[in-house]
Amino acid sequence: MNMKLKKIAATATAIALFSGAAFADTVLTMNSWLPPTHPQVAELFVPWAADIEKATEGRVKINILPAPLGPPPAAFDLAKNGIADITYSVHGYTPGRFKTSVLGEMPFLSDDAVATSVAFWRVQDAMLKDAGEYDGVKVLTVFTHGPGEIFSRKPIGTAEDVSGQKIRIGSTMAHDIATNLGAVPVEGPSSKAYELLSQGVADGIFFPFETVTFFSLEDILDYGYTVKGGLYNSAMFVVMNEAKWNSISAEDQALIEPLLGEAFARRAGEMWNAADAKGRAEMEGKITIKAASDEEVAALKTRLAPIVDERIAQITEAGVDGQAAYDMMLSEIAKIESEK
Repeated sequence: MNMKLKKIAATATAIALFSGAAFADTVLTMNSWLPPTHPQVAELFVPWAADIEKATEGRVKINILPAPLGPPPAAFDLAKNGIADITYSVHGYTPGRFKTSVLGEMPFLSDDAVATSVAFWRVQDAMLKDAGEYDGVKVLTVFTHGPGEIFSRKPIGTAEDVSGQKIRIGSTMAHDIATNLGAVPVEGPSSKAYELLSQGVADGIFFPFETVTFFSLEDILDYGYTVKGGLYNSAMFVVMNEAKWNSISAEDQALIEPLLGEAFARRAGEMWNAADAKGRAEMEGKITIKAASDEEVAALKTRLAPIVDERIAQITEAGVDGQAAYDMMLSEIAKIESEK
């Protein structure tokens, strides 16, 4: 073969390889409502999608949409009804729909998002799934963000200083904690936080460290109050249309499964830990943060105990032993923390 023919053959081979890589057997559409630059998208979902493509040798690809097909509260139904193949959201954005997810929202769980996320998945897989709240979808994972704290434009020396303040919240758990402390809850998705605070609709917010700086709230907020283990948490899910999952070959399903469940929850926790550390560092010199003393934490635990008990009962009402689930959650968190 002369040089010209070799070049033609090489070009043809390259085109064939490129074409094979460009067209997967299955392309999964993933609805996304967070900005593409948010760490949960850029540092969690994007590399996770790349790992799935790699594991299946390009047969399964995930196309993360640049704009959402619906608001965050609609995410679950978008997947269930097949409008999108994969979706994610915060359980608390649809109050009353998910009763067992409150387990991941409890106060004082851990300062480590890996511990809370992995423990939450383990309890979900062992117990919470029996409630049947995810019928019609395949649960890819559940996880939590890092510990939720209090941030405000007004001074906060103790948690009680939020009394009378308008505080943005994102779940019924956060709502009840804010109300218990005498605050006025203001509901709204995280993406509306800057608008709520800048327009004076809210005086403060319940947020993890990362989210404050990602949405540039350090330009508005002046004070923070942290509680060991977090004053609250937010539980999240990633789900897939069941029929779409079943349409994937058994061979590729087996290759994808190791990237789901606990492994997915762990990498979500690692992402949140890194993002929170970065967010806290960016707050230095901008937000004055007060850490609750051991005495203050003990008092808060006593004060919020009725809310925790009420949520345990809520889980039981969903058909799962709420106390056993809560005990397992705490036990798994302790186990994971001890392994580090």
